[in-house]
Amino acid sequence: MLIVVTGVSGTGKTTIGSDIADTLDLPFFDADNFHPAENIEKMSLGFPLNDEDRMPWLQSLADILVKSEQNDGAVLACSALKESYREILKVQKDMHWIHLKGDRELIWRRMLARKNHYMKASMLDSQFATWEEPSYGLKLNIYKTPEEMLAEALRYLGVPMSSGK
Repeated sequence: MLIVVTGVSGTGKTTIGSDIADTLDLPFFDADNFHPAENIEKMSLGFPLNDEDRMPWLQSLADILVKSEQNDGAVLACSALKESYREILKVQKDMHWIHLKGDRELIWRRMLARKNHYMKASMLDSQFATWEEPSYGLKLNIYKTPEEMLAEALRYLGVPMSSGK
């Protein structure tokens, strides 16, 4: 089972993605950990990435998904803001997509509270400007608690609640 958790920065992709992976006993990959040094430096300086910056990164993530598909699968947390980015990550027909959504003000407050993250809160507007809301997958409201979000994600994935935490 391949699962991709998407959304703008600060929506909780890492939290929900790792909770799903733990529950399903699948490997978890945080896309942030696979950015090349140049991308991290650019974002650390407050500059948003462009499509050219993202392409090698997205291809490396797709490669990870292909390798994971050969085993039991994996969970990937990745912004995947545009449909063209999601197309690169769509390495199999029946992938599961969970899209985290929330109000800009809530996400802004979360980003301001984060420590030691290269993605600056000042770049949030560029993320919202880039976001192309998909018409497929689960749209998960981030106003819920992480436990509620996990339960909803597991229902979407068809996992009996007794398998949950």
